[in-house]
Amino acid sequence: MSDWLILSFFPLVIIALVAVLNAFTFPRLHPIDKLQATPFVSILIPMRNESLRVRETVRSLLAQDYPNFEVILLDDQSEDGSAAVAQAVAEGDLRLKVCSGAPLPNGWLGKNWACHQAAQHAQGDYLLFSDADVRWHPQALSTLVAEALCTKADLLTCWPTQETITWGERLTVPLMAFTILAYLPVLAVHYLPFRVFSAAMGQCLLFRRKAYEQIGGHVAVRQRVVEDMAFAYAIKGAGLRLRACDANGLLQTRMYVNWQEVRDGFAKNILAGHGNSIFLLLFSTVFHWWLFVIPWILAISQLSWKYAICGVLGVLTRSLTAVISRQRARDALLLPLSVILMTIIAVQSIRQRWRGWSEWKGRPIAT
Repeated sequence: MSDWLILSFFPLVIIALVAVLNAFTFPRLHPIDKLQATPFVSILIPMRNESLRVRETVRSLLAQDYPNFEVILLDDQSEDGSAAVAQAVAEGDLRLKVCSGAPLPNGWLGKNWACHQAAQHAQGDYLLFSDADVRWHPQALSTLVAEALCTKADLLTCWPTQETITWGERLTVPLMAFTILAYLPVLAVHYLPFRVFSAAMGQCLLFRRKAYEQIGGHVAVRQRVVEDMAFAYAIKGAGLRLRACDANGLLQTRMYVNWQEVRDGFAKNILAGHGNSIFLLLFSTVFHWWLFVIPWILAISQLSWKYAICGVLGVLTRSLTAVISRQRARDALLLPLSVILMTIIAVQSIRQRWRGWSEWKGRPIAT
């Protein structure tokens, strides 16, 4: 019986091998010396009550060394003076346009509606959708455009380096990188046509404009909570080229500032990320408990080195993905606690599904 139980942890080996493979193959951005071409890029940012964050974002965008771009901020009914803050930072720089958003119509989610409106103002050959809390190294845009041109990407998506300070952030936010790097071979994302091998990060989506229009733009994903993944599926489904990379510090963001924000933010997305299936979310929760928590319980209760090895393999894999994505490797030691916190988030998401709605930035989201 013990041998069969050990075999049930075999998925840990596959997860570890995928992480090792991605450690060598997942593209990372590096500053470049010279651009071969400079197509006009429209940087499109939805903004709702971001006065505390948008100042640094605008400053970093206008400091880009790329010569041919515009920044369009779509002020989505902000109540904290976000638009005025952004315009004050720009000091009349004509590359920045702040547009006032129209009221949210039925059948749209707020962010998708704001991005759609921003795209209507864009003049670029490339459309770069980002968030108001992402900060840009001066060479980030040049490097991103060079990567898109080199790979001939119709959609290039990039994972910003996540800043995590409080324990709630440190134990949960890096799991986004863990999920991508340990579960999804990037070579399959790039070279296999199957939609199951899709991934995208909404904090940085660089579209070739014709590809964005071909798949229907934000109109096609207007009700999708996880619109970035919907775009990735659509690009693959249309036979277009999807490419992914890691920002490697050139883009940085702090998504949340405390456990409550982490819990509410992930609870908004986690069920949608599991195909809106409660069964799939429950299966995922049990699966992660089995792989990353149960081995430690068995190792301690039975004083078994075999189960301890399984636990250590999970920790080492989480640690490897942390190193790749510029996170704290030592936080991997608390992987079982991370699983517990994600279970709390899953329970909250399921409760929201049962009551039929959740809320984000003062707006209800139908579930």
